[in-house]
Amino acid sequence: MTTYLDVPFKEKDEAKALGARWDAGARKWYVPEGTEVALFSAWLPASLRSASPVSVPSSELTPAVEVAGREVALPKKGVTLSQLLAGVAQAVAQAFKSGVWTIVEVVEARTKNGHVYLELSERTPEGSVLASARATIWANVANKILPEFERATGASIASGIKLLVRAKPVFKPQYGFSIEIDAIDPEYTLGDLEARKREIRTRLQQEGIFDANKKLPVPWDFNAVLVVAPKGAAGLGDFQAEANRLERFGICRFIYASSRFQGEGAALEIRVALLDALKNWNSSGNPGPDAVAIIRGGGAVNDLAWLNDYELAKTICSLKIPVLTGVGHERDSTILDEVANIRFDTPSKVAAGIEQVIKKRVEEAKANFELLTTQATRVANASRAVLDKDFTAIQSGAFRQIATAKQTASELMGELQLGATSTVHDAKDDARKLVTDVRHDAYQLLAMAKRDVPGTFSEMKAEASNVVRMARAVTTTRLEAIHDRTLLDVCRGRESVEQGLQDVTLSARQIVTGARMAAMSLFREVAGQGPEKTLGRGFAIVRDEEGKPVTSATDAKSGDGLEIEFRDGRVAVRIK
Repeated sequence: MTTYLDVPFKEKDEAKALGARWDAGARKWYVPEGTEVALFSAWLPASLRSASPVSVPSSELTPAVEVAGREVALPKKGVTLSQLLAGVAQAVAQAFKSGVWTIVEVVEARTKNGHVYLELSERTPEGSVLASARATIWANVANKILPEFERATGASIASGIKLLVRAKPVFKPQYGFSIEIDAIDPEYTLGDLEARKREIRTRLQQEGIFDANKKLPVPWDFNAVLVVAPKGAAGLGDFQAEANRLERFGICRFIYASSRFQGEGAALEIRVALLDALKNWNSSGNPGPDAVAIIRGGGAVNDLAWLNDYELAKTICSLKIPVLTGVGHERDSTILDEVANIRFDTPSKVAAGIEQVIKKRVEEAKANFELLTTQATRVANASRAVLDKDFTAIQSGAFRQIATAKQTASELMGELQLGATSTVHDAKDDARKLVTDVRHDAYQLLAMAKRDVPGTFSEMKAEASNVVRMARAVTTTRLEAIHDRTLLDVCRGRESVEQGLQDVTLSARQIVTGARMAAMSLFREVAGQGPEKTLGRGFAIVRDEEGKPVTSATDAKSGDGLEIEFRDGRVAVRIK
């Protein structure tokens, strides 16, 4: 007679492990012939449960063994291992008919054919293992409870995560002891992750360093940044897509240090990578980085939970360099985000934030350069106007002085010529008058001589001759005196004119020399404030195709050719 069993579907594996077989026609499990029926008492029909177990002659029995709360007699010659373990399986099944809520820590997790196989443990705070076991979440159960758990916590079942699970112990003769999980409480996992962050936060606050890095001044500009990230991670690729543009144009330099960001010992590895990179940077003699960026792409909450480490957070708090974090997605938050100087949602936003600061500095530099250029142009124009005005005034004054000197010389020459002419005319008039007087006296004396004393004609003639000679001598002497005086006056006039011309010339030269020196001084001042000096200090002048200065980004239209003038030459560029 075949003994059929009432085996629920979820317990079929247990029944099969004890030796039960499947009858496809009856669609039921049954006890094969020669197998102890008592092993399947949990699944016997109600009509057979009260029946006595298969009897064994008392002479062949050994002392009874209690199995599942009842005694089972064993043959004297012993039982098979499967029978022994089947009894253990039945005892376990009877003791744990339903699951028990149990706190466990996942050591290892793997999936096969939809089933989830776990290695569980319980450890002391020091890391010593108190208990360990294998566990299974069958595919039909996993498809139901795991999506709900991941939606509620954002975490996935992986190494290192702590869970509150409903566990049912199972013992199978073929596979040994294991645990079947049919439920997970997400609230416990969330509370454990948050409790870990709260503990670290409290310790740092008690030590007075929780916000030490956050209080550091935000970097004014970025020239060099140390980046700590997992090697080959997607988040690093997103960051480098933005950072490589800045590095390609020599705007900012990025040095990368690689480390694991999840798994046992990841936090220690991050600390070592960070501190070693800073040590090597300082030993190279280069100025320290402007900031440290700690980045990684998104992941499950428990993947990011490895970053909630006290020693790692303390290291960041103690750094004298601002720390930028871009860990996970916008919804993710770690203790590193809380203690960092600036927290970004993603790695790409870290690079974008650095670029925004650099762009702000560039815009300020452009505005200052335009202001400086405008001021320099205004000063140069004003100096040029003053120089032109002073030069015109000096030139006009010089021309005026020369014209005045020429006019004065002309007037002096005219006066001298007029005086000399007047003196000569006066001398001529005096001589003519003397000659007339002499002739008149001579005629009178001659007439008197002829009339009164004819005998004295010879005497008178002689005397007249003497008088004529005397008159001629006097006239000659006076003419010579007049001539000498005229020459002396002319010489004095010429000397006076020449002295006046020399004075005027000297004064004009002094005025012109002073004007030239003032002009040269103004030219030097203008040259010192000109574009060449500005170019020598590292600035550049942007001109359009017509050679006109371009002073704003609006004027630099896309597609137009531009020319940038540096200190040592010019370079043609085109706007894209």
